[in-house]
Amino acid sequence: MQIKAICTDIDGTLLNGDRVLSPRLLQAIARLPKDFPIILASSRMPDAMRHLQQDMGRLGEPLICYNGGFVIHDSYQEVLDDVAIGLDHCEALVKIAKGTQVHVSLYQGEDWYEPAFDYWAEREARNTRVDPTIQPADQVLAMWKARRKGAHKVMCMGPAEEIDFFFQNAQQHLGEDLHLYRSKDTYIEIAPKSISKASALQLLLERKYDIAISEVMAFGDNYNDIDMLQAVGMGVAVGNARAEVKVISDRVTLSNKEDGVAVMIEEVLL
Repeated sequence: MQIKAICTDIDGTLLNGDRVLSPRLLQAIARLPKDFPIILASSRMPDAMRHLQQDMGRLGEPLICYNGGFVIHDSYQEVLDDVAIGLDHCEALVKIAKGTQVHVSLYQGEDWYEPAFDYWAEREARNTRVDPTIQPADQVLAMWKARRKGAHKVMCMGPAEEIDFFFQNAQQHLGEDLHLYRSKDTYIEIAPKSISKASALQLLLERKYDIAISEVMAFGDNYNDIDMLQAVGMGVAVGNARAEVKVISDRVTLSNKEDGVAVMIEEVLL
């Protein structure tokens, strides 16, 4: 099997225990040809991914953002796909959180809105190296209504028991149209049900590369990576991946804290 591109998840996969790209990984990537695509696929917003591209010397390559809801060819500021949560669903999610300790973050394209720079917002800003725009949710939704926009991602953070309640409520009333994904006990990431990293990667390859999806090696660790790992020619789970992810993968490498992605690049491509 000839591998012509890499597509990789970020958090829990590409980043090490310090949430950075390790020296070994950067060295492995530097040894790959400059025209060998390294595509980042994440629930993150674009600016939370670009600084990692810069560290790799790959700034400007395509980005699969928001788990596939916003796909951009960054060198040309070209949007290849744009699938958002409808405004009525956004309003319903904000309403479910009213009167609880659940903190609702709203994302649209290049923008991230927070109601306040509290513990949750500060933590997310530190992890992603992006600062939010502080604006109440009702004002953001009113602005989007005027522009006929929706959210590429709604993220809910809060105490585990409150997040449990929110998840069950939102799943019951909105689960047919939205994918609610619990990345942690205290986090829920919400996206349209019609998108995935796999569909976004397929679109990107068809539009911008002469590369078949069977010629891609992909890395992941969590439920939202499963479709992508199944679709590519070589799906690789890192050692810390969920059991369900390891079962469907072609290979299992070392954990993200042990340079699992770098180890596979060295073994398969160098």
